[in-house]
Amino acid sequence: MRQPASVEAASSNFNNQRNVAKANTSYPNLAESLSAHSEETPLVPVDSTVTKKDLFAYFVTKDFWVILFLGQVLAILNTSTSTFTSLLALEGTSIPAFQTFFSYAALNLVFTPLTIFKYGFNGWIRIIRQDGWKYILFATFDVEGNYFVILAYRYTTILSAQLINFWAIAIVVATSFFILHVRYHSMQILGILICIGGMGILIGSDHITGSNGEQAVDAVKGDMFALLSATFYGFSNVVEEYFVTKRPVYEVLGQLAFWATIINGIQACVFDRSSFETATWNGQVAGYLIGYTLCLSLFYSTAPLIYRLASASFMNISMLTGNFWGVIIGVHVLHLHVHWMYPIAFVLIMLGHFVYYLGRPVLGEARKPWLGRNQERGISGIFTAKRRIEQANATRHDEINY
Repeated sequence: MRQPASVEAASSNFNNQRNVAKANTSYPNLAESLSAHSEETPLVPVDSTVTKKDLFAYFVTKDFWVILFLGQVLAILNTSTSTFTSLLALEGTSIPAFQTFFSYAALNLVFTPLTIFKYGFNGWIRIIRQDGWKYILFATFDVEGNYFVILAYRYTTILSAQLINFWAIAIVVATSFFILHVRYHSMQILGILICIGGMGILIGSDHITGSNGEQAVDAVKGDMFALLSATFYGFSNVVEEYFVTKRPVYEVLGQLAFWATIINGIQACVFDRSSFETATWNGQVAGYLIGYTLCLSLFYSTAPLIYRLASASFMNISMLTGNFWGVIIGVHVLHLHVHWMYPIAFVLIMLGHFVYYLGRPVLGEARKPWLGRNQERGISGIFTAKRRIEQANATRHDEINY
């Protein structure tokens, strides 16, 4: 017997709420689908109630302090790899391509077996068939970025190379804007400019103290290499941010390491053969290589987290403090001296980090425009906005149903 319209509607609403509550605990994606059709408990972003007047909303969240910390960890790791490279050069060992090969190989040994374990061997082969060309392109960007930056320092001054590396920030911002449809607000642009101003003070202090290196051997060639490196790095950062928000981190790092090991290995055999034969090999060199490999591997393993929680743009401005940390490390390792302008520059760069997030909602840059309003086209993983939205709505549904 058909129920009266009012009774039927009440029954339908009750069954819908019951299904949502059940799906919340067992099937998060199903809960998202059901709640999207519920008039009483629609799926909404966590920060949808934050208005433009909430200028400091993001600063009181744990996420902001996490990305601030992660950004400096990455800057220190990146500077540490440069320090180990300098120590190797002092020992008479300069093998730019082969030196990075160990890091790619180490990542490959960890993340490729993990990917095969998660997907099965046939699933791993399916990834290669469907998306292998994309990961090969990504790996090529990364390998060449690492290679050309070392070549740049051989031919040009450190000052020139550092100035051109600002091009990486421009590449990241432009690529994110035109390809990924990221829209930057005025405070983000101002924050980037303040960070660049702080970096300018660092470079100026290096120039005053004569810490920029000797006269360029071939400035034009060196500057072109630096420009290529910054371009490759910029593309690599944006591509990685896109991948890690749509795929598991172990898949992305596994594919990057797998293809980069092959590409970098071939490049090392072609370009580093003579350098390898004339290099110095002793216990200290082995220790420096191990230190370089560990720091670079940790860098690659940590970067996806900041790409998910923040962005490639924020990661790049975080790298601008690297010179400051480099001097701090150099004071103890290479016996360098800290110029009085360094602390001022560091504070200015960090101020830019805060300005960058003025007026941001509680999800900050974790919500990616290419994943949809509720991040339905993304993966629900650690530090992703999709997981945060699902968890917040699950709590909301439980409170309403209770």
